[in-house]
Amino acid sequence: MKKDQAEISGFVPQKEVVYNKLLPYADKLDRESNDILAQIKGNLGRAVQLRELWPGVLFWTRKLSTYLRLYGRKFSKEDHVLFIKLLYELVTIPKLEISMMQSFARLLINLLKKKELLSRDDLELPWRPLYDLYESILYSKTEHLGLNWFPNSVENVLKTLVKSCRLYFPESATQEMLDEWRPLLCPFDVTMQKAIGYFELFLPTIMPPEQHHKGFKLWFDELMDLWVSVQNLPVWEGSLVNIFARLANDNIGYVNWDPYIPQIFTRILRSFNLPVGTSQMVVHRYLTNSYDIGHVVLWVSAMLGGQQNQAQKQLNGLLSSIASFYHPSNNGRWLMKLMKLLQRLPASVVRRLHRERYKKPCWISPVPPSHRLTDQDVTEFVESMIQPVLMAMFSKTGSMDAAQALQNLALMRPELVIPSVLEKTYPAMETLTEPHQLTATLSCMIGMARSLLSGDRHYPEGPAHVLPLLMRALPGVDPNDFSKCMITFQFIATFTTLVPLVDCSSALHEKNDLTEMERELCSASAEFEDFVLQFMDRCFALIDSSTLEQTREETETEKMTHLESLVELGLSSTFSTILTQCSMEIFKVALEKVFNFATTNIFETRVAGRMVADMCRASAKCHPAESLRLFVPHCCNAITHLTANGDVLKEEELDKELLWNLQLLSEVTRVDGEKLLPYRTQLVQILQLTLRLRCKKGYTLACNLLHHILRSTALTYPTDYCSVPGGFNKPLQEYLPIKDWGRPGDLWNLDIQWHVPSMEETAFVFYILDLLLQPELQRLQKFAQGEQDMSRDDVLQSLCIVQHCLLGAGSMLPPLEGLPVTGLVSSMVVLEETKLYIGVEYDMSRENYRDAICKVMRQLLHYILEHSEDDTKSLFAVIKILSDLMHFKGSHKHEFDSRWKSFNLVKKSMENRLHGKKKHIRALLIDRVLLQHEMRKLLVEGCEYKTVHRDLLGDLLRLSTSTYSQVRSKAQNVFFTALGTYNFCCRDITPRVLELLKPTRTDVTQQQFKGALYCLLGNHCGVCLANLHDWDCIAQTWPAIVRSGLSSAMSLEKPSIVRLFDDLADKVHRQYETIGIDFTVPESAVSLGQSITKSSQPTPHMGTPTDQELERGLALQKAKNQDAVEKYEGLVRDLLECLDDRDLPWKFEHIAIGFLSLLLRDDHPLPAPAVCFLVQSLNHDALVVRKMAIAAVAGILKQLKRTRKKVPISPSEISGVSEPKGLVSGDRPGNDWLQYHSDSLPHNQQTWETFCFVEKTHWGYHSWPKKLMVYAPPNEQPQDLCTENMSEREHIIYEHFTDPTFISQLIKFLSLEDRKGKDKFNPRRFCLFKGLFRNYSNAFLSVLKPHMESLAADSHESTQRCVAEIIAGLIRGSKHWSFNKVEELWQFLIPLMRTALSKITVETYADWGTCVATACESRDPRKLHWLLEMLMECPLSGEGGSFVDACHLYVLQGGLAQQEWRVPELLHRLLGYLEPKLTQVYKNVRERIGSVLTYIFMIDVTLPYTRPTKSPHIAQFTERIWLKLKPLMEGDEEIQNHVLEENGVGEQDERTQAIKLLKTVLKWQMASAGRSFSTPVPQQLQLLPLLFKIAPVENDDSYDELKRDAKTCLSLMSQGLLYPDQIPLVLEVLHEIAGSSSWHARFSVLTYLQIMVFYNLFTILNTEHAVQGVRALVIRLLEDEQLEVREMAATTLSGFMQCNFLTMDPSMQTHFEALCKTRLPKKRKREVGSVVDTIPSVDLVRRHAGVLGLSACILSSPYDVPTWMPQILMDLSAHLNDTQPIEMTVKKTLSNFRRTHHDNWLEHKQQFTDDQLVVLTDLLVSPCYYA
Repeated sequence: MKKDQAEISGFVPQKEVVYNKLLPYADKLDRESNDILAQIKGNLGRAVQLRELWPGVLFWTRKLSTYLRLYGRKFSKEDHVLFIKLLYELVTIPKLEISMMQSFARLLINLLKKKELLSRDDLELPWRPLYDLYESILYSKTEHLGLNWFPNSVENVLKTLVKSCRLYFPESATQEMLDEWRPLLCPFDVTMQKAIGYFELFLPTIMPPEQHHKGFKLWFDELMDLWVSVQNLPVWEGSLVNIFARLANDNIGYVNWDPYIPQIFTRILRSFNLPVGTSQMVVHRYLTNSYDIGHVVLWVSAMLGGQQNQAQKQLNGLLSSIASFYHPSNNGRWLMKLMKLLQRLPASVVRRLHRERYKKPCWISPVPPSHRLTDQDVTEFVESMIQPVLMAMFSKTGSMDAAQALQNLALMRPELVIPSVLEKTYPAMETLTEPHQLTATLSCMIGMARSLLSGDRHYPEGPAHVLPLLMRALPGVDPNDFSKCMITFQFIATFTTLVPLVDCSSALHEKNDLTEMERELCSASAEFEDFVLQFMDRCFALIDSSTLEQTREETETEKMTHLESLVELGLSSTFSTILTQCSMEIFKVALEKVFNFATTNIFETRVAGRMVADMCRASAKCHPAESLRLFVPHCCNAITHLTANGDVLKEEELDKELLWNLQLLSEVTRVDGEKLLPYRTQLVQILQLTLRLRCKKGYTLACNLLHHILRSTALTYPTDYCSVPGGFNKPLQEYLPIKDWGRPGDLWNLDIQWHVPSMEETAFVFYILDLLLQPELQRLQKFAQGEQDMSRDDVLQSLCIVQHCLLGAGSMLPPLEGLPVTGLVSSMVVLEETKLYIGVEYDMSRENYRDAICKVMRQLLHYILEHSEDDTKSLFAVIKILSDLMHFKGSHKHEFDSRWKSFNLVKKSMENRLHGKKKHIRALLIDRVLLQHEMRKLLVEGCEYKTVHRDLLGDLLRLSTSTYSQVRSKAQNVFFTALGTYNFCCRDITPRVLELLKPTRTDVTQQQFKGALYCLLGNHCGVCLANLHDWDCIAQTWPAIVRSGLSSAMSLEKPSIVRLFDDLADKVHRQYETIGIDFTVPESAVSLGQSITKSSQPTPHMGTPTDQELERGLALQKAKNQDAVEKYEGLVRDLLECLDDRDLPWKFEHIAIGFLSLLLRDDHPLPAPAVCFLVQSLNHDALVVRKMAIAAVAGILKQLKRTRKKVPISPSEISGVSEPKGLVSGDRPGNDWLQYHSDSLPHNQQTWETFCFVEKTHWGYHSWPKKLMVYAPPNEQPQDLCTENMSEREHIIYEHFTDPTFISQLIKFLSLEDRKGKDKFNPRRFCLFKGLFRNYSNAFLSVLKPHMESLAADSHESTQRCVAEIIAGLIRGSKHWSFNKVEELWQFLIPLMRTALSKITVETYADWGTCVATACESRDPRKLHWLLEMLMECPLSGEGGSFVDACHLYVLQGGLAQQEWRVPELLHRLLGYLEPKLTQVYKNVRERIGSVLTYIFMIDVTLPYTRPTKSPHIAQFTERIWLKLKPLMEGDEEIQNHVLEENGVGEQDERTQAIKLLKTVLKWQMASAGRSFSTPVPQQLQLLPLLFKIAPVENDDSYDELKRDAKTCLSLMSQGLLYPDQIPLVLEVLHEIAGSSSWHARFSVLTYLQIMVFYNLFTILNTEHAVQGVRALVIRLLEDEQLEVREMAATTLSGFMQCNFLTMDPSMQTHFEALCKTRLPKKRKREVGSVVDTIPSVDLVRRHAGVLGLSACILSSPYDVPTWMPQILMDLSAHLNDTQPIEMTVKKTLSNFRRTHHDNWLEHKQQFTDDQLVVLTDLLVSPCYYA
C-alpha cells in the first residue's frame, strides 16, 4: 500500500488518515493532497521569508491545520521536522501578538501530538525560549497593571505546548533547569510553588535508559526526600505527586519505588479526606490542596508488577479500607473522588497493558520484561477491584463510573467480572419494584458487551447469555418509565449490533464439526425470530400509548416534547439496527408485520405517525427493493384515490388518511436512490398532485417527499451497515453466522457499498428540478417584478418548494459564481483557496440553479421589504434559503458536529482499549468514513469572498436592521455565520454597519440602530465585529460606538438599548487581547522558511523569493510596524476627541474611558494628551471613572519607570565562605550576611551606599543562582527626576501632583467610603502611590504630608485605609531613594504610624496588617530597620487595652511573615518578649499570640538537606513551657477553667497560671495545624496526656473554651502524618494514657487511635511491631471496667477489621470465645432496700468483653458474609439471655446484622447451613427482637 503511494507522492507519509482510502473517490486524493501540500509549503515558506506574519503566515498556517484535519500527517519526516521547527521559532518570537502566538501554538501542539513519529534523534528543541515565553505570560509583571491583556485560554495552551515539547529537550536540559530553579526552593516563599510548578511542567522524563543519569537521577532523591518529609500538605505537594506519577509511568522498571510504597499509599488514602470516627475537624487546606486523582491513578498503575508486586498488596489494602464507602447508602463530598479513582484505575492499567503487549514498538524504550505485568498480576488487580466496583454500581452519583470501570476490567479478565455482574443483572430484570437496579445493571452490561461476546478461551460461555438477556430485556420497553425505556433500547441496540440475528438451528443437522458451545448457540438462535417479533409488539404498544389523542389535551402544542423525540430516536435507531442484522427470512416476516400495522391503522402525523413512519423507513433502508415493492404502490394508490375529487386540493383541513399516506411515502423514500428509479413516474405524479395542495400540513409533507427523493438520488453515502461485509444471506453450509458473534470490523476489508449518483439518477434530479422548481421560480420572479399577484400563503408555498429543492439537490449544484472581492488586504503572498474533490462532477452545460435561486430570492426580498415588510413568515423562509445558498453543500455544520459527538460517544462505549488497532465494529468504522466525506463536503468551497457573497451579506445586513425583531434575530444568526466563513469580509462589512450609527444620519430608525448594535455584538460563539484583533477594525468601531451616543436614534430611556451598550462594552472588555504593534520576524525563522521552499517531495509550487522581493518584504515589515504605531496613536486621539464633546451622554463617556484603559501597553507609552486626560479623571465626579483612572495612572507610571542598572555579585566573596559541595539549604555561614543583625545596620550615608542589599527574600536560602544580580551602587544609577530632565508625560503628572488643590481634592475622594463595611486595602491605589514615589522620589511628599497627618489623626475607617495605602506605596516606592531622603522619610513616618496605630479599630486592623505586609514584601529587612524596630517596640504594652495589643501583634506579624528566614534575631527577641506574657487573659490576644507563635516557629523545619535554623526552635520552647505546665499533670482533680477578675489581687497560684498558659498553647497548636511544613511530633506527645485529661467525651458546645480547644487539638493531632520512626513513640504514650484513672482519657485514646491509624494506615501496617501494639491496646481496653470504654473499643476493633488493618485470625477468635465462657457468679437474693452494687464484677466485664469482641467481628463485615461469620453468630446467640449489658449488646448486633444484610439476603443465605438458618431466623424474628 505504502509503496504505490510513495511512487505517486514521492515520499513515505508520516501517518495519514486511513479513512480517506475508503472513500469512493480515494484514487484522486493522493494527487490532490500533494498539490495542496506543495501550495502550503511554497506559500508558507515565502511568507516567512518575506516577513509577512499577517496575513501571509497566519493564512497558510491555518491551511496547514485544515490539511492535518483532512489528511492527517501526510508529509515526509523531513517536512514534519521543518514545520515543527518553523512553528517553534514563530511561537517563541518575543513580543508576538498573543492571538497569533496561540494559533501557532495550537498548530504546533497538533504537529507534535503523535510522539512515536519523531524520535529525540530526529528533533531537538531548546527549552529556554519556551520558559521565557511562559514566564513572560503567566508571571507577567505588567498584566496586573492593565498593560497586557491575555485571554483565559492562554494558560492551558501554553501548558499543553510545553508538555508536547518536553520530549525533545536536549539531554543537558535537566541539569540546566535544576540550576535555574533550585535557588527558588525556599519553602516559606511563593517561589517554592513556582519552582515546583516549573519542575512539574518542564522536567523531561522520557529518555533512553543510558541517559537516565542526565535525567531524573539528578533530582529524584532530592524531590522524593522533600515529599516524604513534608507533612502538612502545602500547595506544591500536589505538583510533586504529579511529577512522580509522570516519572513512574514513563520509566516503569527503572525507578525502585518499593522503599516508598507504604508512604505513597498512606498519603493517597489521606488525600481522599474520608470521614473517620465521630468528631473530626477538617483542616481546610487538606480539601483545597489534595492530590489530582488522574495522577494518583497513573502512579499506582505504573508501580504495579515486579517481583514482590508490593504495590498490589498495598492497593488491596487501600481498596478494602475504602470499600465500605462505596456502598450506595454512603454519600458525601468525598464520593466524587472515590468514584473517579474507580473509573480511572482500570482504564490506566488497560493502557499500560496495551503499551506492554500490543502497541507497535517505537523509539521510546519499552518496559523491561522483568517489570511487565504478568497474567497473575492482572488477575490480582482485577480481583481487588471487583468488590468496590460492584458496590458502586448502584451509587447515588449514577452508574456511569462503575460501568466504565467494568468495561475495562472485563477486557482484562472477563471470566472474573462478567459472571458477578450477570448475577446482579438477572434478578434486576425480574424485579418490578426497583427500576434503578435495572438501569444500573444494563448500563454496566452495555460496556461489557464486546467482552461477553468475544467468547475468549477464559470465558467461552459468554455468548450463551446473549439470548436470555435480550429476551428478558424486552419488558423494559415500557411507555410509563422513560429512563428504563431508553436504557433498554440502548442495551438491545448494542447487543444486536454485535450479533447477526440468523436462525442457525438447521446447521445442527447439516454440520458435524461443531463444538459443544457452538451447538448450544445454534439451537438457541432459533429464538431470534421470536425476539424480533416480540420486540415489534412492544414497540407497537409503546406507539399506541403515545398518540397525540392519548397524551395531550386539545389545547396543548402538537409538537413532540423533548422526551418523546428521544424515545422516537431510540426506537427508530434500535429497530433499524435489528433489521440490519436480520437474516432475510426474519426480515420478511418483520416487514410484513410493519406493513400491516402501518396500513391498517391511520395515525396522526405528529407523534405516533412519526414513530411508525420511522419504523417503515428503517425497513425500507435495509432492503429497499423488497420494502418499496409493498409501500410505494399502496401509498400512491391511496393518495391518488383520495385526491380523485378535485375539490380536495382546495381544502384547508385534509383527511387524516391522506396525510398519513403522504407521511408514510415521504419516509420510505429515504433509501438507496437507485432502487427508487423504477417508481419514478408514480412518484413524480404524486408530487405534481400534492405540492399544490392548499392545506399547509399537506404541502409540507409533499415538500418532504420531494426533499427525500432528491436527497436519495443526489448524495453519496454508504448503503449497508451490517456487522459482516456482504450480509448474512449465504447458505449455512458455506457460512455459519454464529462464528461472527462480536466480530470487529476489519479496517482493510470493510468492503463499503457506496451509493454514488449514476448518470440516470443525475438526469432524474435535473428532470425534477426543471419540472417543479423552474415554474416556482418564474412565478416568484413575476411577483417580485410586480407583474403577477400572489397571496401571502402562495408565496410561502412556493418558497417552501424552492427551499426543499435546494436542500435535496444542494450537493449537485455548483457553488455561486462571482468574482473575488479584491483590495481588502494587501499581501505579497498568494492567498488563494484550495479546492477539494468530493465525488461530484458539476455539469456546467445545465443551468446553475443555485445562481438562479439566488437572483430570484434577492429580487423577491427587496420587493417584500418595500411593499409588505410585515409578511414575516415569507421573510423567515427567504432567510433560510439565503443561508443554504451560501453554506449548504449537502450537509449542515451543526448536524455534522452532533454526529461527530455521538460517534465519539458510541466509540468510547464500545471500543477495545486493550488491543487497540481500531478494532471497532464495522458499522462504526463505516460511520467514521462517512464523517470524513462529510467533513470534506463542509470544507469543499474554501472561504473565498466573492462579489455575490458581498451582495448577500448586504441583504442580510438589511434584514438584520429591519423592523421586526424576530426577522432581525434570524437574519443576524445567518449574518454571523457568514462573517465567520469568508476571508477578510469583516473589513468590507464593518463600515456598512457603522454607517447606521453615525450621529450625522437623521434617517435611522430605532430598530435599525438596535439591529446595527446587535450586528456589532455578534453571537456567543462567532465573530464579534466590535472586537476584531486588528488595528484597522478597532480604529473604526470603537470611536463609532462612542459617537453613536450622539445619534438621534439613541435613547437611554429604552432599557433594551442601555442593556445592549452594556453588553457591548462588557464583551469588548472580556474578549480584548493586546494587539501587537511589533511584527518583526527573526532571522532564524527566515532561514527555516528558506529550507521549506528549497525542500522537495512535494516540491513547493513557488520557489524562494528574489532579492528585490526580500528587500521589499523588509521595508514592508518596517512600514507595517510604523503603521501600527500610527493607528494606535490615532485611535487614542479619536477617543479623546469623542470625550471632548460636551454633548456626549455620561454612559458613553464611561465606555470611552473603558476603551482608553484597554489601550495601555507595556511596549509603547500612552500619548501625552491621554496621560493628561487620565490624570485629570482621578478627580472625576463619577466613582466608576475614578476607579478606571486610578488603575490606568498606575499603569502609566509603570510605563514611565526608569530601568535601574544591575550588576552580578559573588556571594562567597561577600561572606568569605566557600559554598559546601552537595545540596545544603537553610541557615549556613554562606548566607549569614543576608540576615538582619542589629549591630551592623547601615546607619549613615556611606555604609548605605556601599551596602549590598538583596531585595528578594528567597535568594540564598537553598542554593545560589549561577549569576546573582543586585542593583549597582547609587552613583551608577540614573539621576532623580527634576523638572529639567522630564519628558512631556512625566511633566504632566508632575504638574498635577504638585498642585495643592488637585491633591486635596484627590485625597478627599480617596478617603470616601465606597461600600460600607465591604471596603478593603486597595492594591490598585497602592500601585498608584508606589509608582508616584518610585518615579519622582520625594517630590510630592511635601504636598502630601499635611494631608497624611490629618488622615492619620482621624480614626474613621475610610481615612485610616487611605493613609495606610499611601504609606505602603511610600515605603515600597522609596526602594532606590538616597540615604538622606530615606532617613527624612522615616523621621516623618514613624511618629505618624505610631499615631495611627494607637487609633486602630476593629474595622481597620486588617488594613494596617496588609499595609505593613505589602510594605515589607520583597524588601531587604536591613533597608526597613526603622519600621521593624518601631513595630517591635511594644506590641503588648497593654496601654490601649487587650484589643489594641492583639492588633499590634497582627500588624507586626504581617511584616515579619514577609521576611521569612531573614530576621532570626527579631524572632528571638519577639519570642523572648512574648514568653512571659503567654498567660494572657483575653481570648482575642491569646488567639493572636497563637498565630504569631506559628509564624515564629515556621522556619524551624525538618526538611532534607536543611541545616538547623538560627530562628527559634520548637523543642527548646516546649521544654520551657512543659516545666510551667507540670503542676497540671500532678494532681488527679479535674482541671477547671478559672475565670478571674481583671484586678485579681496578688500573684495567682501556679496552677491557675498554668491553666492560662495552656489555653494559649492550645491556640498555638490549633493555628499551626494547617500552616507549618513539619509537625513537631515529639513535642506534641509531651502535651498529649494533658489534652486527654481535659478533652470531654460528648460533643457538647456548652463546654468552656478550654475543653473545646483540647478536643479540637486532639482531633487535629490525630490526623497528622507520622514518619515511620515516630509511630512507636506515639503508641507508647497512648499505652501509658490507657492506664490512666480517668475513663474519659481512656475513651479518648480510642477515638484518637481510630483516626491516627486510618490516616497513617500503610505506614503503620509496614511495621509489624506497631500493628501488634495497636491490637494489644484495643484488646486491653475491651476489658475496661467502664461500659462506654468497652463499647468504644469494640467499635474501634470492628473499624480496624473493616479496613483490613487487623484480621480475624484464629488466635483472636479463640481469645474472645474463651472470654465469653467466663462463668458469672450466682445472683444473691438481696434484701429489700439494700444498696445495689453498681460496680460490675470482674467476671461480668470479661464475659461482656468476649461478647463485644465477637460482635465487633460481625459488624466489621456489613455488606458480606465471610466464612467465619455463621459460627460466630451462633456463638453470640447463646448469650441472648445473659444479664445486662450483655443482652443489650447481642440485640444491637443482631439488629445491625439484619439491617445491613437485608438487601442481598438471598445470596448471603447461601453461606449458612440449614440448621444455622433455623436458629438465625428464630433469632431475628423472635419475640426478643421486639422486646
